[in-house]
Amino acid sequence: MNEHLTLLRAIAKKKVVLLVRYPVNTLSQFISIYALFAVLFFGGSAVAGPSLTESLGGIIVGFFLFTAAIVAYSGLSWNMTREAQWGTLEQLFMSPLGFGTVVSLKVVVNVCYSIVWGAVILAMMLLTTGQSLALDVLTVGPLLVLALASAVGIGFVFGGLALPYKRIENAFQLVQWAFIAFIGAPVGQYELLGWLPLAQGSYLLRRAMEGSVSLWEFPASDLGVLVVTSVGYLALGYYCFHRAQRRARRQGVLGHY
Repeated sequence: MNEHLTLLRAIAKKKVVLLVRYPVNTLSQFISIYALFAVLFFGGSAVAGPSLTESLGGIIVGFFLFTAAIVAYSGLSWNMTREAQWGTLEQLFMSPLGFGTVVSLKVVVNVCYSIVWGAVILAMMLLTTGQSLALDVLTVGPLLVLALASAVGIGFVFGGLALPYKRIENAFQLVQWAFIAFIGAPVGQYELLGWLPLAQGSYLLRRAMEGSVSLWEFPASDLGVLVVTSVGYLALGYYCFHRAQRRARRQGVLGHY
């Protein structure tokens, strides 16, 4: 257990060091995300006028989840790509804790980082718009983590594809656009859409943050769909990642870039 905690601390420290040592890259990533929301908000206000106010809460919640999901989803793919570029990918396979443990702890750090990132963007959006939302940590926290689990599952798939195919940035950028459709899916009208990644989590987050609905007030069936989709996509993604890394090892392309 101590070894796992030591590894977790080392991965988290490496994450912080990379953010601090490349401040321009870190700031530009934050500014680009906030600028996208600012264009959406001020442009929408100019075009739609007061009618935008009616849907502003939903837009903020959706953008908050989209920001956190993108960071959590792309984290593992970028990790694998950069480790291959740095020539350290094969060293991860030599870890006494196993490659799967190293990758799993990287995902834990990435999810924590994505939640912090999303919280900062959420605070900026609320300050910009003057909108108020219910922020019950005991409700929003579990719903957000479960919603991100399905995004992490997709991240596992693309992290696995990065091992044999190396450069897949353009492919997983396309998936980001699909996330917008998943988050905006009208689950309230079409319940089957709740089985899509992120869709049920987005629906419940909107109800919790806009309507002040607590976690224990949701129907058990709604929470059940969220748990099943989260665990299912996460497990399926990890299986695909496992198969991809075995294929890359058989082909002897782990150290190639």
